[in-house]
Amino acid sequence: MTLSVGQLEEARRALDAPLFADVAGDCAVSFEFFPPKNEKMEATLWQSVETLTPLNPRFVSVTYGAGGSTRERTHATVARIARETPIPAAAHLTCVEASRAEIDAVAEEYWAAGVRHIVALRGDMPTPGAKFEPRPDGYENAAALVEGLRRLHPFELSVAAYPEAHPDSVDQAADLDNLKRKLDAGASQAITQFFFEAETFFRFRDAAAAAGIKAELVPGIMPVTNFAAVQRMSAMCGTDVPQWMGRLFEGLDSLPDARQLVSATLAAELSRKLYAGGVRHLHFYTLNRAELSYAICHLLGLRPQPGEARVAA
Repeated sequence: MTLSVGQLEEARRALDAPLFADVAGDCAVSFEFFPPKNEKMEATLWQSVETLTPLNPRFVSVTYGAGGSTRERTHATVARIARETPIPAAAHLTCVEASRAEIDAVAEEYWAAGVRHIVALRGDMPTPGAKFEPRPDGYENAAALVEGLRRLHPFELSVAAYPEAHPDSVDQAADLDNLKRKLDAGASQAITQFFFEAETFFRFRDAAAAAGIKAELVPGIMPVTNFAAVQRMSAMCGTDVPQWMGRLFEGLDSLPDARQLVSATLAAELSRKLYAGGVRHLHFYTLNRAELSYAICHLLGLRPQPGEARVAA
């Protein structure tokens, strides 16, 4: 990776001073939530939204599953964020188990609810490990979905990117070709799958640039609240889990407070390295908990703005 003069100076400051000293607070952030399954989870979600809103995120997104009830919860959550908070809300939308007409109808409902940003994804089948099969009357992939949404309304469209290549891609070159098709279809930015080492993102950024990709690539950060769960998720999406992570979380299964401190330290260190490498937008997979993401943002110099609007009660 070749760093600019400004990035080299930033890296030098990171080495010469305490790691988070004098960070300018100029890093935009966004947060991802999943739709709550019950009233208790809904209360936790909205407490997190309320905690993170004063940090003035660029947007918050809500994930979306193939099942009908999950779709309805996603729509309700996104619509409520758009209605009751000052944060731009982004809805996930996938190609899985739905016709083009059904997907277009959901998009129209989002537009009517004031949602102007969609994260357009191919999606995965409900059965873990099952190969994606588009419906004959559905969108065949994320690039086609982006094209379809672009025809409906002038949505802001984000897509997914994979620093370590999607498991269905034969290699990184093919994966980058697919990413370029999605961006060329009308997406304005790509949010990456989570990863655990900054150099993974920097290598990907360089490869994307070499492939002619000029759109913003936003790193996705996953604070590790449950190491075993992250290992399972990583195996499914092709993310490498470094051996040193296993050593750091070893022996902490029955010590949740200590585990959270380790998790915050690792995620903050990753975020700081990305910042030193020129990244100015980070996307946090919050798992509907605000504490870790808020702490990392604080370390990066982000502070609540005086008079920032609050979430409606």
